Amino acid sequence: MQQNFSALYKKLLGQTAVYGLSSVLVRIFPFLIAPIVTKAFGPAASSPFVDWYSIAGVITVLLTHGMETSFFRFAQEKEISKKTLVSTTALSVLSAGFIYLILGYVFRQELANAFETPDQVNFLVIFLFILSFDAFATIPSAVLRLEGKPVLYMLSKVIGSLVYFGLVFFFIKILKNQPDGIFGLKYNPEIGVGYVFIANLAQSIVTLAIVGKEFVNFSFKSFDFGLWKRIMNYSWPVMVAGLAGVVNQTLDRQFLKYLLPDGEARHQIGVYGAVYKIATFITVFRQAYQLGIEPYFFSSFKDKSNHKTYSVLMDIFVICNCLIFMFLMVNLQWISEQYLRNPLYYEGIEIIPWVMLGALFLGIYLNLSIWYKLSDQTRVGLYISLIGAAITIAINVIFIPKYGYWASAIAALVTFTSMMVISYIWGRIQYPIPYNTKKVLLYLGITISFSLISFYFFRTNYIVGNLFLVAFIALVLYQEKAIVNKILKR
Repeated sequence: MQQNFSALYKKLLGQTAVYGLSSVLVRIFPFLIAPIVTKAFGPAASSPFVDWYSIAGVITVLLTHGMETSFFRFAQEKEISKKTLVSTTALSVLSAGFIYLILGYVFRQELANAFETPDQVNFLVIFLFILSFDAFATIPSAVLRLEGKPVLYMLSKVIGSLVYFGLVFFFIKILKNQPDGIFGLKYNPEIGVGYVFIANLAQSIVTLAIVGKEFVNFSFKSFDFGLWKRIMNYSWPVMVAGLAGVVNQTLDRQFLKYLLPDGEARHQIGVYGAVYKIATFITVFRQAYQLGIEPYFFSSFKDKSNHKTYSVLMDIFVICNCLIFMFLMVNLQWISEQYLRNPLYYEGIEIIPWVMLGALFLGIYLNLSIWYKLSDQTRVGLYISLIGAAITIAINVIFIPKYGYWASAIAALVTFTSMMVISYIWGRIQYPIPYNTKKVLLYLGITISFSLISFYFFRTNYIVGNLFLVAFIALVLYQEKAIVNKILKR
């Protein structure tokens, strides 16, 4: 067991730290870009930025169709050569991407009309390429993770993000204020928020170029149709679950667009999309954790003695999320105002606590979901996600006409809470892992109580709010002395 814990802490503090840094940096640039967009454009003008990106997740899930998760799962089968696995999974993604590009371009006007954005065909074409290039980079990036090359993985993400941020800053903050242009390049007001799409395309090209060398193991001749059928049998439930998950996480913007009057819809989409990004910090930690730990899970799932390790990982995951959540909550008013930088968006601050709480529960659900991936029961994830999607759709459709984005925020919270509880109960029956449930519930209860009290009764009294945070940190240090000591020793 001591050896398992040593491997655990090495993984957490080694590769996960690098993945964490890359995730923070990659997420921080869009986080920094959002205030530039909100300050330059009002909610209605910035709504295309929120609108199109809200459907990106659906397309990404279809293009990758569960191949990344499947890649890690089948990489553990020693009889499958690396070249065969890379070629089979990569060709599947490449084929989907090229079909999407061709069909999307041919029917670009029809698609723009269907999404009630007939004047945004150019944005749509750029978007086709952005999502295709991002999908093409999926398997090469997975190879880097599998081979334990987090630094190169980080560089591919960070350099691309720097390009993205730099171009957005240049177009909107510099070029826009130069009437005569720069080097013959002039700002075009008709493009407006479209400059963000152009910058994003440059990011995708750069990232793909950096990781593209990992295609060295790709060969058309090494494609194994029999293996592909096995992989698809594993991955299609992951894909459908991913689609349902996207419905739960992002398609509420589409519900707002279609269920509210046009002018009001644009305003609410802009506000909701802007304030939603405050939850980015919780999302960043969740992604960093998954990037670093998921290969570890799959490499050790056959050893039942590792179930105790999974329990410790859950404790660490929940504690870190609680600390991030409470820090944001007790300082939320000034963080939000500094971030949004436009009073037109301040009305949305009221929904942020519920959005972040939903993000917290989603993270716990995703951590719990490892049981059905490890036991090859990916259809369970499909069923749970479909239940969540049904809840999301029902609440949004029924309540958006009356309550607007408040309905979307509460729908997400109810959905992720339900999925978390269902996965926990189902996992206890099918693949029991000895989680420290009482301790986790204690931490969550204290975190949520202190945070909501601070937000609703001491919103601008940051001394009281941060004293709550200090008290919680002291409790954690006292309760987790053993883990803290081991981490410090590492």
